[in-house]
Parts: sequence; structure tokens; C-alpha cells
Amino acid sequence: MERAMPQAVPLGQMEVFQALQRLHMIIFSQNVSPCGKFLAAGNNYGQIAIFSLSAALSSEAKEESKKPMVTFQAHDGPVYSMVSTDRHLLSAGDGEVKAWLWAEILKKGCKELWRRQPPYRTSLEVPEINALLLVPKENSLILAGGDCQLHTMDLETGTFTRALWGHTDYIHCLALRERSPEVLSGGEDGAVRLWDLRTAKEVQTIEVYKHEECSRPHNGRWIGCLATDSDWMVCGGGPALTLWHLRSSTPTTIFPMRAPQKHVTFYQDLILSAGQGRCVNQWQLSGELKAQVPGSSPGLLSLSLNQQPAAPECKVGSARGSGDPGRPGCVDRSVTTLLPLGPDSRRQQLQGGCLYQSGLPSFLPVLLTSSNTPTSISGV
Repeated sequence: MERAMPQAVPLGQMEVFQALQRLHMIIFSQNVSPCGKFLAAGNNYGQIAIFSLSAALSSEAKEESKKPMVTFQAHDGPVYSMVSTDRHLLSAGDGEVKAWLWAEILKKGCKELWRRQPPYRTSLEVPEINALLLVPKENSLILAGGDCQLHTMDLETGTFTRALWGHTDYIHCLALRERSPEVLSGGEDGAVRLWDLRTAKEVQTIEVYKHEECSRPHNGRWIGCLATDSDWMVCGGGPALTLWHLRSSTPTTIFPMRAPQKHVTFYQDLILSAGQGRCVNQWQLSGELKAQVPGSSPGLLSLSLNQQPAAPECKVGSARGSGDPGRPGCVDRSVTTLLPLGPDSRRQQLQGGCLYQSGLPSFLPVLLTSSNTPTSISGV
């Protein structure tokens, strides 16, 4: 879907105007529906496009089935992050979170259910919300971003119940320790902080860049991705992608990846990472690179897990390159690419468009599919 063109633009310049919009298009976030059959992708113009994964992955899939089912205007600015509850799609933009009913979205009734804004220090402060995290046991949502705080919202009442202070710069990522009510956060200040949700206090800090084996001063100290599995954490960004033992605050594995990683997740007995470069990397916990799954764009932004039993196995990432999630047919048509993970998989593409952005490339979603197991992966 194209944004409304300014009235001052002559009709003869419409195609140029629309081409410039696509040239600067960025896909910041994506999320898989609760049923595992649909993918939402959000861009820098505040639009969210919905793709049917079940239709696109069908053995009888046609070009039409790879286009967005519906596209709607969600925010005035970029859609930085999205998550889903059993019924709702939650999206974050500049200073606000909105909720949409999946059932209504799929009926092409895209009316927002509610919107909330954290209690910022001044009414003029509108920081971007970079990360959303659901805490199912508390029925709450944690959001973090440009104001250097973690805000907790009660999903039943819609009220903000606490704010966690500690970071000194932008927060980029969040992760939940499911066996204990603890949350990890990573940010521009180079620290991973562990928070106890029972006491609302910081209980552990790991300044990754201060460890010589992890430090890469030429890339900076920022933490752009992290994931946790019980007593283990993996994080990366400016510093090297590293596996940590949380109880001892000890780095145990330094993964031999020079390029900064934008997202990481535990998957079965592997670690998956993505960032600069065309590939999704599959790592052994020992640090051995087991496989690289190539994409069509020069970089990937995010990955996340879709574990719905009825879902096709798929992994979704935001890749560097430009394109419009709601309008197919731009240049090389490579917005969403289906890549094989197993021997019985097949490669496909969902149309959306790709153009090179001046100076720096922007972000596209990349979809990876496999037919081996009923678990799937999607991206933020």
C-alpha cells in the first residue's frame, strides 16, 4: 500500500514519487500470527502488511498467493517491534503501543483496539520503542527503547505498573528467563542487565565490551541482540557474538563471526543468528558453524520462533534491502524469500519489492521454510 501522495505533487510525477518511497522503504519488524499461518510485516512508513504463509507455502502456490492479503496504516512513524498474544497483534512505534485483533485483521477490518503511551518524563518526549516482550505468567507486556527504561504494562487493565531504571543509553533488545521471573535487557551502553520482576530491581550486570575476548572496539560497545535459555545467555552486536553462563557471569564460547549480529535465538540444540551478511547462521553451542542458509539481501535484522503445531516450519528475518511490504512488483521482487532448511524443503519468494537505498541498504523480511518438524521460526 502506498502512502497518500501530497496534493502538490503533479500526477505526472506520481510514479517518481512512489519509486522514491519504495527506495527508502525499511521493514523493521515482523511477527507470526497465533495460528502460525500468517505473517505481519511493519515498515518505516507505519504500515503493516499481512501475508498468508499457508497459501504461500502450498505446493500449488501461485504468484497472487505470495502478495499481501491486506495492508493498513498502523502508526504515523515506523513500526519498530511487534508481538502477538492469543488474540491480539501488538505493535510499537514512536512513543506508543497499539493493539489489533487478529480476527478482525484477517477479515480486513483493521481498526485499532487500543493504544497506550508509557508515562514519560515530559509530554514532549516521544522516544522510539525498540523492543516488546510478553510475560505470560504476569499477563503483562514489557517495552523498552529510547528513554533507557523498561516499562511494564498490565494487559488486563492497560495500566503501566512499574519502570526499571539502569541503562544509560538506548535499549535495543529484551529476553525473558521463563523459569524465573527475570528479564534481560541490552542496549547502546554496552551492558546486559538482569532484572528481577518480583522486586523490580536490577540483580546482575554484564558489561560485555570490558571482556577482552569479546571486545571489538572498531564495532562499538552496543548490544543489539540477546537470548536466554535457563542459565545461559547469548548476546552480540558491537562485541563478538558470545555464549555466557549467567550464574558465573563467564563467557564460555566466542562465535567466530566478524560481522555484527542483529538477532539471535536458541533453537533446539543450536543457536541461530543473523545480522550483516546474507546468511542465517546455525551454530553449535561449542562455537562450530554448522550451516549457513543464504538469503537474497546483504543483511538480516531479526529472527523469532513460531511453535504452533499446525504451522509450516519457517524462519523469518528482516533483511537489508528496500521494498514495500504492501506493494509487489518493485525491481527484483525479493522482499520475502522462502529458503530451505532441510533436505525436503523448497525455496520460494513472497513478492514485495527490493531497491537499493542511497548510502545504506534498508531492511526486508526473509522467510525460511522446512518440512522436517511442525515447529517454525519468525522474526521481530
